[in-house]
Amino acid sequence: MRLLVVEDNAKLSELIAQGLAKAGFESDRVAGVRPAQEALLSNHYAALIVDLGLPDGDGRALVSGLRSGGDSTPVLMLTARGSLDDRVSGLESGADDYLVKPFAFEELTARIRALLRRSGDFLGTVLKAGNVMLDTVARQVFVNDKPQQFSAREIALLEILMRRPGLVIPKRLVEDHLFGLSEDVRSNAVEVYVHRLRKQFEETKANAEVHTIRGVGYILRAPK
Repeated sequence: MRLLVVEDNAKLSELIAQGLAKAGFESDRVAGVRPAQEALLSNHYAALIVDLGLPDGDGRALVSGLRSGGDSTPVLMLTARGSLDDRVSGLESGADDYLVKPFAFEELTARIRALLRRSGDFLGTVLKAGNVMLDTVARQVFVNDKPQQFSAREIALLEILMRRPGLVIPKRLVEDHLFGLSEDVRSNAVEVYVHRLRKQFEETKANAEVHTIRGVGYILRAPK
């Protein structure tokens, strides 16, 4: 699950990304309103973390622009401005939650998970498909209740598929979730990880299967 961090303080932005990674989230980082708008045009994000004071504008303007365009992506405002007026203004601009700096990463990730639960993109912390179970907090895969060793990116792919069981996931959406803006993604990168996930399923005797829908994307099927 990929998030967009809109924060112009490079050190803080990096720390946020590291904290999110430990909680199992992928993230892209931008430092202004315009690069955030460009990122949103070309990528799908599960949620946004937005600072108010940005070099080229105000985070509230970014959020209100999204809402006026019909974009309902969950937004957490993260800022040093903690007055009542600032909080009310941020929420009225369309933000879903507001967290004041300094903050604890445990609270940040808890608030993000709460936003995703509300949006319907986050369907619990434990996902199941056939004899495969994924603990999305611990980032641990179990097959027949036995822990298995999957790579971080294999787990990320599995989570995307398990959150939409029985539905075809477009290849572009999978790519957006697996790879960041700064990564040089090969045309067959998604296929490589799908192949690795299938091999993991075979070696661990998982009864879930990843099917390719040619020209469209991928679907996870498993016995009920």
